[in-house]
Amino acid sequence: MTDRRSLDVIVIGAGVSGLIAARSLARAGLSVRCFDARERVGGRLHSIEARRNGIDLGATWFWPNEVLVESVARDLGLAIFPQATEGDALLEPYMSGPQRVEGNPIDVPASRFTWGAQSLANRLADELPIGVLSLGNPVKKVRVGDGGVEVEAASGVAYAGQVIVAIPPSLAAESISFWPALPDALADICTRTLVWMGNTVKAVATYDEPFWRKDGLAGSAFSYRGPFREIHDHSGPDGSPAGLFGFADAGRFVGQEIEQIGETFVAELVRLFGHNASDPKGLHVADWSRERATTPKSPSAKASTDTYGHPGFQVPFLDRLHWASSETAPAFAGHIEGAIEGGMRATRNVERAVKGPTTPTCP
Repeated sequence: MTDRRSLDVIVIGAGVSGLIAARSLARAGLSVRCFDARERVGGRLHSIEARRNGIDLGATWFWPNEVLVESVARDLGLAIFPQATEGDALLEPYMSGPQRVEGNPIDVPASRFTWGAQSLANRLADELPIGVLSLGNPVKKVRVGDGGVEVEAASGVAYAGQVIVAIPPSLAAESISFWPALPDALADICTRTLVWMGNTVKAVATYDEPFWRKDGLAGSAFSYRGPFREIHDHSGPDGSPAGLFGFADAGRFVGQEIEQIGETFVAELVRLFGHNASDPKGLHVADWSRERATTPKSPSAKASTDTYGHPGFQVPFLDRLHWASSETAPAFAGHIEGAIEGGMRATRNVERAVKGPTTPTCP
């Protein structure tokens, strides 16, 4: 390939991994362009009206041992608050009604973002130089050569010295044409890497008040009857906005409309928490298996978490293509923490590639 680079780095994906990398590289003085197929930033950090409240349809919380998230949130000046856990939980066996469980063995201490998890991505995007973000612009082809990288997006072709793939590896393998083709072993690893949340439905119902707390309940439930197996309190600070959210396997809803899924969720909440759950003021559903900017249209039946953090994701392909999504992190893969680690790791690798190895100085 003729050296036609006009940028130092192209980042594919404006989720947390891509935004962390783009911000860090721009701060280091490198020219960066960040493409994303969506018209918004955040990827699996998706909050309804993220700049005004905290209703999360994607990632929700982080834990005390996830120090990178807390550090970045503090650096960005984001408000956080503790997840509500006080009260009793509910357990619903398959063949009988819900049973009250003393204490709350379902939840563990965690932190939430006051304005929703997407506020983390929004704030990172706000700190990027003008012109770095290119939203609604999916990448279709990546060509790696001796002179640099050629990236073909919907808007046209861009050239750079390095490229960071900050979308799930299996999505990249399906949606992007690589030249030269990824080696068979690496392509297989990508295809077999499960997209975190990629087979999940998340539903959130909001209410005027957290009525379950008056009954001494934590808003947490585990149901063997389902289809939503896990339910948690999704209320904001001081219980406002009040909410409950649940996770379900997307395979339970194949062919159903989003509205039907929402109705099923409310019916389950009524079964668990009583009549007060029957009339939510808001109902939001995200089926991540239908999100083509997150999940492959034809995911592999062999896809699993076994390849998370695989060594093949830790080294660049042809010294120019770097992996950065949460699934590629050796630790906390699938979490926001892993996404941040992926972005930071890709940044370090790109800086080494651009600046070259450091020569030790004699004492």
